[in-house]
Amino acid sequence: MTRWIGTALTLALLLAFPSGPHARQQESDEAKRLREAATVFGEIMAAEDKAIPEAILGEAEGIAIFPSTIRAGFIVGGLRGRGVISARTDGRWSPPAFLTLTGGSVGLQIGGQAADVILVINDRRGLENLLRNQFTLGADAAVAAGPVGRDAKAATDIQMRAQILSYSRARGLFAGVTINGSTIRQDRDANERFYGRRLETRQIVLERAAGSPEPVPLWLETLARYAR
Repeated sequence: MTRWIGTALTLALLLAFPSGPHARQQESDEAKRLREAATVFGEIMAAEDKAIPEAILGEAEGIAIFPSTIRAGFIVGGLRGRGVISARTDGRWSPPAFLTLTGGSVGLQIGGQAADVILVINDRRGLENLLRNQFTLGADAAVAAGPVGRDAKAATDIQMRAQILSYSRARGLFAGVTINGSTIRQDRDANERFYGRRLETRQIVLERAAGSPEPVPLWLETLARYAR
């Protein structure tokens, strides 16, 4: 009898105060997106021989990550994803703002896949451009496929001139890719749902007008660890 009562009390406590993965089921879509972006970045940087070079991340003005971006098509393909961006000012990373990524591509392709897309913004002008309401990669800023690997010093001239370096991971493979023509837009609705008030991307990442709800600390800790 005592044993049964103890089991019943344990179950009651778990239901009243959930923890671990089950507790996260109540997270908003935005919180899940942010947590997934932090996981993607950590996994990629853990593979040192294929990671983004530290020298590049050390100079980055901003980082945007679009986890599980969908690429699909038959002859003419499409691209759609939702992500987050943070900027670095005075050595500190800002809270994240939410973005959407859409685009098209033409080529011999068939089928579909989910890919993680990472953008490393190299200079302030590129960051300022990206923070506008609508931004087209390749048209509003020079974009190039980023080098990978610890010893990736052989960045070409175009990589050195590019305001943004782009990467993609699909089917376990991580490499620099070009996604010119894709459009990035502010996700004001997501910003409002997550922070509780309607904020522009610029207000969040440059003016730091937002707070730090969960899991913002996890995201900032991940950026600080790998993009020092």
